[in-house]
Amino acid sequence: MSRQPKGQQHEKRRGRPTSTEITEPQRRTLRAIQAFIGKRGFPPTSKELGDILGISSASAYEQVSQLVRKGYVKREPRKARSLEIVEEPEREVAGLEPVPIVGTVAAGQPLLAEENIVGELLVEQNMVRGGRHFALEVHGDSMVRAGIASGDYVVVRQQPVAESGDVVVALLGDEATVKRLSISAERIELRPENPRYRPIVIGPDDDLRIQGKVVAVRRPPPGDRPLRRPA
Repeated sequence: MSRQPKGQQHEKRRGRPTSTEITEPQRRTLRAIQAFIGKRGFPPTSKELGDILGISSASAYEQVSQLVRKGYVKREPRKARSLEIVEEPEREVAGLEPVPIVGTVAAGQPLLAEENIVGELLVEQNMVRGGRHFALEVHGDSMVRAGIASGDYVVVRQQPVAESGDVVVALLGDEATVKRLSISAERIELRPENPRYRPIVIGPDDDLRIQGKVVAVRRPPPGDRPLRRPA
């Protein structure tokens, strides 16, 4: 088996690791730092970063330390907000946009009112161009055949109307639901994508309000939950 000359081995050890050597947790940390700076105008503390990533402050600090050693981030000692991104491993690190997570949807109340917002979800900027968007955590398995499982987040473009066949967030009274809208000459239905559930038939006296159309589904990896505001 051939061996590299000692000079080449020494040079390889001294060089900054290539972008392929960054791990997925480190990549998520880098994306979170960049998105935080883009939104707030200053870098996060280790605690804030840990809250975003769903890990402890110590683990967040260690992730940043790895990025510092690999040359992607600079940090000044003994300063809480001194992180600076100096290198991006891939283009995908750029272009993230925070979308508000709506915790409750109440009839007669503005959808994106401050009291309804419980956190933020980072999504690609090109996904949320044009119009206002929000995210909603799905509970239940009524839409599994549409690729939407319990615990997923749906990214929704806010709009008061939708076409037949669209997956929508609809408000019936005080309850929000994610279903496929079906409009025919005979009736309007909100249809589940699971044969265990029956369609919801909308009667003339039902207060149906379309809140928006689902444009994407996001399933955060374990330990990478969206940023939640303190209760």
